[in-house]
Amino acid sequence: MKRFKVVVTDYNYADLEIEASTLAEWGATVEGFHCSSPEEVIQVAREADALISQYAPVTAQVIASLTKCKAIGRYGIGVDNIDVPAATEKGIAVINVPSYCEEEVSDHALAMLLAWVRKVPHYAVEVRYGVWDWKTGRPIYRLRGKVLGLLGFGKIARHLAAKARALGLVVLAHDPYLPEEAFSGSGVKRVGFEELLAQSDFLSIHVPLTSETYHLINADALALMKPTACLINTSRGAVVDEQALVEALKRGQLAGACLDVMEKEPPDPENELLKMPQVLISPHVAWYSEESEGELRRKVANDIGRALNGLLPEGLVNRELASRFKKGG
Repeated sequence: MKRFKVVVTDYNYADLEIEASTLAEWGATVEGFHCSSPEEVIQVAREADALISQYAPVTAQVIASLTKCKAIGRYGIGVDNIDVPAATEKGIAVINVPSYCEEEVSDHALAMLLAWVRKVPHYAVEVRYGVWDWKTGRPIYRLRGKVLGLLGFGKIARHLAAKARALGLVVLAHDPYLPEEAFSGSGVKRVGFEELLAQSDFLSIHVPLTSETYHLINADALALMKPTACLINTSRGAVVDEQALVEALKRGQLAGACLDVMEKEPPDPENELLKMPQVLISPHVAWYSEESEGELRRKVANDIGRALNGLLPEGLVNRELASRFKKGG
């Protein structure tokens, strides 16, 4: 007999076989849905023992409606679609997957940087339309010796720093929450926020979306950047004020941008960033490889199983609830 019911509020995978097989070992069954609003989540999840969400909003209203829920899991690192304080107040564990795609995201940020600086998309389109002329992409500048600035210096940024340094880039980083020793052994120079903006030829964003980081890259921040610089965002779209970015690009305050995330996903077809040739956009794919997808799904399902059985989840976000769980297992 299965003791628990786990509701997956939304997913864009082919199936839920990984989740079902993992959770079966913990005595749980899985039901999958495709919710996009709080009302839809409430309808399917009211009596669930646990939820797993990809993008569906798990708001305070949703959390208040849950009658049996012990844990809410998120497919990913960020939990900005879950009202964590509301869950904590109700004693519900919020679970993320803090480690699964560091290589992929750092690879993607570097790939976008290289594609932008070498103008690969421009040349690919030109050749496809019969233009065989290297001069159409002028000017292109040497990469070695340029400055890569990292806003945030967590796991992904550290992976990117190592790869960038191998290509001869000088790496700066700003992260006010880390001790000095986190920077000193990595060959990365720690700088203040304004210095990071002013010195970077490429600014790569690696911070979570919080009240402090919302629109952190705004008109004032963009005005401090080099007019030859490129902004790279593989974290969360709303860290960047998109309208301010559009205006900075129009005025030549910034040379370009590489975005894997947007404020609204998918973006409106009329979003001006989609029409700018100096902007590269990919569809929130930096996290993805076959390996990382499997790891993500297994980890969140396993942690949900642990929580349902009274064991401490490895990805527990609201650590103030840790004492409710047993360690080990």
